Amino acid sequence: MITSKTSFLALIGNPVSHSLSPIIQNAAIQYLNLDLIYIAIPCKNEDLEIVINSLKKMNCKGLNITIPFKQKVFDYCSEICPVAKKVKAINTLKLGENKDWSGTNTDIEGFIYPLKKLDLVEKTSIVLGSGGAARSVIQGLINLKLSKITIISRNAESLNELITNFENDIKIKGVMNTDTKTDNLIREADLIVNTTPVGMSKTNNDNELPFGQSIWNAINSKTIVYDLIYNPSPTPFLKFCDKKGCMTIDGLQMLIAQGAKSLSFWTNGLEVPFEVMHEAIKKYL
Repeated sequence: MITSKTSFLALIGNPVSHSLSPIIQNAAIQYLNLDLIYIAIPCKNEDLEIVINSLKKMNCKGLNITIPFKQKVFDYCSEICPVAKKVKAINTLKLGENKDWSGTNTDIEGFIYPLKKLDLVEKTSIVLGSGGAARSVIQGLINLKLSKITIISRNAESLNELITNFENDIKIKGVMNTDTKTDNLIREADLIVNTTPVGMSKTNNDNELPFGQSIWNAINSKTIVYDLIYNPSPTPFLKFCDKKGCMTIDGLQMLIAQGAKSLSFWTNGLEVPFEVMHEAIKKYL
């Protein structure tokens, strides 16, 4: 029950109306009997500073940050964890007793959650896309001790930046999506992760695959394919790969796991029920 003493948590981004984070977070909050609510707050780019600073003065305990603000909120944090600095992205803020924001990144833990049970040590991976989501994915793959990462991208500038950022941590290289080497790379990969928005609900044609269908004819049935998109489930890309005999993983477990990690961060390490969150979200997919 919401009372005059109830504190709140919020998601800040643009857009946020499609987000399922309030569903999973409020289910966990109710289960844990916390005097909190979780809401989504749409925020225009030019309003970010005033929104972030205003929430400091309210009964707000913490924030999730989504597109397009994961880098911009660095300017408003007095403390940032090392992993967020490394991947240059913050997705979770916590308000301390001194009314200053501390920032962290739970996307990495969320990403590796469904992969931990698989033996990926010394295996090879392909990451599709070189945007912000790719950074967390690459760090997650490093944590899982894969031997080699290849990034396929349309954007040479962001591709080169990623290589520079991570080349001291793992054997990593980048290729453009038009490169003739992509067939062999796809054929030999143990794991392929899609970080592009291609296939997202209401965004693309149902038949679209990342970088077009022609490059996927080379995919091996033994390859594990992971799409960070969770709506629709499965995506056109995962449908295609499933027909090829691949093991497929959608982004739902990542969404829930990173959300659970955020709630644990806000509540000083409280154990958050993954299955309660998972059950709550089923009817919305």
